Amino acid sequence: MYARTADFKNGAAKLPAPELADSRPRASGPGQSVVSVNALVENFPPEKRVFLFLQGPHGSFFPRLGRVLQSHGHHVLRINFNGGDRATWGGQIDYVGRESRWPDYIARFLGDRQVTDLVVYGDCRPKHVLAIRAAKAIAVRVHVFEEGYIRPDWVTLERDGVNGNSTLSRDPQWYVERARNLPPVPSFPPIESFQTARGWGAFFYYAEFVLQYWRFPFHRSHRPSDPVAEGVEWLRRFQRRKEEYARAEAALNNLQTADYVIFPLQLDSDYQIRLHSDFRGMRPAIVKVMASFADRAPATMRLAVKEHPLDAGLNDWRKITMEEAHRFGVADRVDFIEHGDLLQLVRRAHGMVTVNSTAGTLALIEGKPVAVMGNAVYDIAGITHQSGLDQFWRHAQAPDQHIFDAFYRVLVDRCLLRGAFLSDAGIGMLIDTAVARLSADREAENIPAAQTIAL
Repeated sequence: MYARTADFKNGAAKLPAPELADSRPRASGPGQSVVSVNALVENFPPEKRVFLFLQGPHGSFFPRLGRVLQSHGHHVLRINFNGGDRATWGGQIDYVGRESRWPDYIARFLGDRQVTDLVVYGDCRPKHVLAIRAAKAIAVRVHVFEEGYIRPDWVTLERDGVNGNSTLSRDPQWYVERARNLPPVPSFPPIESFQTARGWGAFFYYAEFVLQYWRFPFHRSHRPSDPVAEGVEWLRRFQRRKEEYARAEAALNNLQTADYVIFPLQLDSDYQIRLHSDFRGMRPAIVKVMASFADRAPATMRLAVKEHPLDAGLNDWRKITMEEAHRFGVADRVDFIEHGDLLQLVRRAHGMVTVNSTAGTLALIEGKPVAVMGNAVYDIAGITHQSGLDQFWRHAQAPDQHIFDAFYRVLVDRCLLRGAFLSDAGIGMLIDTAVARLSADREAENIPAAQTIAL
């Protein structure tokens, strides 16, 4: 039976590597080697699956999920691309080749290792895009994790693609028909989750990224910014946190009795912005919103711009936002908020404008109108405002709760898992349902709802 690379010691024959010497698979522990595929698969039960994991969310979720899949008799492989990957999940295979050689490498790897299932977090990272393409070419199942389409306390797991690459319908009637025999989504207590845990997880990951760079000299991060520069900015933000919280409190007080629309910023590096919208960053989106707000919004309305909680500060979004507000003559009606409870802001808001953030579903659950400027799975007639941004300020279309409820139930049945990446409790909730989804032979949309919500 297959076992992890770490379980095979000296003397095992190496897997025939791709022709390029620097793109060979390597075991990442001392005294360990990659063993012959033929030797490994000789006694492998045909009903068992071979899962290949690539990059996951920061933290322990992917390694823990892999261990549980192994305990169910499946074989689990992982390819590491950098020191952060390696430190998170050791005893696996390091890809040390050039970026240009990855397509040939992964195509051959999938076949040589008889991989049945590819598991990734996000489907737009360059190496993930190429791996997914290679997997689909030979009928390997593709499972994509992502932050939940519904916020908070849900995680997305969808077959073949997520967000702009999702196969979910945009026809409201499709959801209404699908939801007819589905149970209501029950109310759940909040899941314990910690943004500070995400911060420390990212710090640890990128520290190892830098410290082990010598092992992966050809690796280039999917993120457009340098991780060292991001780390420095996080330290600077930590030093000025008292000032930021004081400004946020003043802005929140200013909004207590105001009629306002909230505009949550997304990360400039977010593939939702870069690939699934017409913008190439958040500044053009800010300009578009500010211009429309200045021209069409009532004079008594305010615009609350909320910074993303995971933004390191490489761009000074407060400065950029207020520069544009001054340029369009509405600086006295714009509030910039670095910190604060987004849900509380949403509950008091007139509505939300977003490029395509899943924060939009937070507003929809509260019955607030949402204007979407990019490509989002929830941008559906009857759910979101459909008459354009300029009309939104005075004639916002609220969600039809019947259609949104159907949408919600279908998502829970098809591609949402209850849990969170940022706490032991949240990860524990995810594991069993994720294993059930990953192990099923059927399409995820056909797995009974009880497997995803009966926790």
